[in-house]
Amino acid sequence: MATVAFHTLGCKVNFYDTEAIWQLFKNEGYEQVDFENTADVYVINTCTVTNTGDKKSRQMIRRAIRRNPEAIVAVTGCYAQTSPAEIMAIPGVDMVIGTQDREKIIPLVKQFESDRQPINAVRNIMKTRSFEELDVPDFADRTRAFLKIQEGCNNFCTFCIIPWSRGLMRSREPQSVIAQAEQLVAAGYQEIVLTGIHTGGYGEDIEDYSLAKLLKDLDKVEGLKRIRISSIEASQITDEVIDVLKSSDKMCRHLHIPLQAGDDQVLARMRRKYTTAEFARKIERLHEIMPDVAITTDVIVGFPGETEEMFRDGYKFMEQMKFSEMHVFPYSKRTGTPAARMEDQVDEEIKNARVHELIDLSEKMQLAYAQKFVGQVLEVIPERTYKGAPDSGLYSGYSDNYVQLVFEGSEEMIGQVCRVKVTEAGVNESKGQLVRILEGVVNL
Repeated sequence: MATVAFHTLGCKVNFYDTEAIWQLFKNEGYEQVDFENTADVYVINTCTVTNTGDKKSRQMIRRAIRRNPEAIVAVTGCYAQTSPAEIMAIPGVDMVIGTQDREKIIPLVKQFESDRQPINAVRNIMKTRSFEELDVPDFADRTRAFLKIQEGCNNFCTFCIIPWSRGLMRSREPQSVIAQAEQLVAAGYQEIVLTGIHTGGYGEDIEDYSLAKLLKDLDKVEGLKRIRISSIEASQITDEVIDVLKSSDKMCRHLHIPLQAGDDQVLARMRRKYTTAEFARKIERLHEIMPDVAITTDVIVGFPGETEEMFRDGYKFMEQMKFSEMHVFPYSKRTGTPAARMEDQVDEEIKNARVHELIDLSEKMQLAYAQKFVGQVLEVIPERTYKGAPDSGLYSGYSDNYVQLVFEGSEEMIGQVCRVKVTEAGVNESKGQLVRILEGVVNL
């Protein structure tokens, strides 16, 4: 039996895409083996969001070639899309496929097996206008299913290379999204995470349809318990979206809304399409309609031209926003983006000091958020045994408002909706006590 091994770098969308590529190999009768083992085919799904992403991608490609020089080495993903020639130049790479045409991977492998000629299947992503349909009917992590609803981005923020590696915004057909959601529910999933490169932009390219309409349609899916949006821009939280959040009992009380910077001058240089005032208004509105909503965010620290004063203003703004968690990144130059060419780059040491300050702030906010729920009962879907002590009878999972709870439980609870009382708040995880398992729930 032929074997295939995968290595995925980068974001959740890449992990989704790898799962989709694995389905194609599985249907062809391949067996999946660990990347550290000898395989007949190696698929490396690359990342190019930072220069380090490129470098790590090259390291993994070389590792596969060393592991089995006889194997077919196929490279796909964002770095493959933006720099196919660079990858083809690595001795031992047999084929490069970008971020489209991945459904052709099996025919390409067969073509290579017969004529042994290296294949560069990358073509111009900017001309692609349709969403590539690749179904993922099941996931190794059995409790949350990811459902990719769109691809690409039209924003061209000055720090970001992604439009060039993923192309422009294109949405998946609504009926296809609904059908996939129904299939996932039938497979036993109770929570679906909608994902994409610019997820909140869904529907911008479809006439008379929108993200709000999709959420309404998903709300009608029988047996689906939770809908989570992986990420949404403040400007995409329209009045219609707010109405759905308000009326749906399936929408999780958790939204990830990237801020990137808490100062208007920095936001303008980043080419973000909002001001701090506009961002704050949306957050305020969300708190009104969803009391206790968890709002998580991304922040880039030390963007070119960020002064001490701008950083301080940003810090104060983040404090006011009361995020429940912030993902903090030091700005890193991405070759080929306008920001990498900007004059006033911030010193690395200053950048690191600021990163630490914001991580401390994030932890403070995480704790303050979790403390609000001590004594309350939350709905949790346990995902796995507690990593910290796998044999202790403890299980962990997320509440709908994204508090990670650790509590005593049993194997059969995994994937079930449980009611858990919060007994002690913590930064990354809080402790809880099982109250009961909700009945009438499908077993996986």
